[in-house]
Amino acid sequence: MNLSSLVRSRALGAASLMLVAGSAWAHPGHEVAGGGFAAGLGHPLFGLDHLLAMLAVGLFSVRQSAAMGRFVPLLAVGGMLLGAGLAWAGVALPGVEFGIAMSVLLAGVLVAALARVPAALGSVAVVAFMVFHGHAHAAEMPHGASTLLYLAGFSLATLGLTVAGRRVAGWLMTREQRVLRGLGAAIAAMGALFAIG
Repeated sequence: MNLSSLVRSRALGAASLMLVAGSAWAHPGHEVAGGGFAAGLGHPLFGLDHLLAMLAVGLFSVRQSAAMGRFVPLLAVGGMLLGAGLAWAGVALPGVEFGIAMSVLLAGVLVAALARVPAALGSVAVVAFMVFHGHAHAAEMPHGASTLLYLAGFSLATLGLTVAGRRVAGWLMTREQRVLRGLGAAIAAMGALFAIG
């Protein structure tokens, strides 16, 4: 089995596992002990909905203009901070969980289509997707945790996940675009499950 076949089979296997995972992975049970930084860092990593959205945003970024693509991870962090700020200011967003599910679904569709969108539209979409995630992160901050450390933790996790998605997509774009499309389709399917679950 050559390297390309191995990568394709592993990626398709991972996509299959995501498809059979229940929507119960969306939020319950991904709290991280330690308050502050550890909780903030762990929240995006252990919430499947957050993890998939951030990876998908990174995957999406590789097909965009060079300037926009480089700034997508920072746009994602900016959207997260905006959403958290709204939550901490007491501004309720209607349908946060549905917004999170739709961000996963739509980002997955964009990846599966290898969509290239105008920079302004893509930037607004990334920020809008992440506002819902940031709002949820802030609302679920553990009692007594340091706000600043929690914020630093989930900002770092967001940055890391989107950069990782970007790197994976860049590698797949030059080797196996079908796998990238398949990952996008699997992520979109999970978003649909989150939306109906």
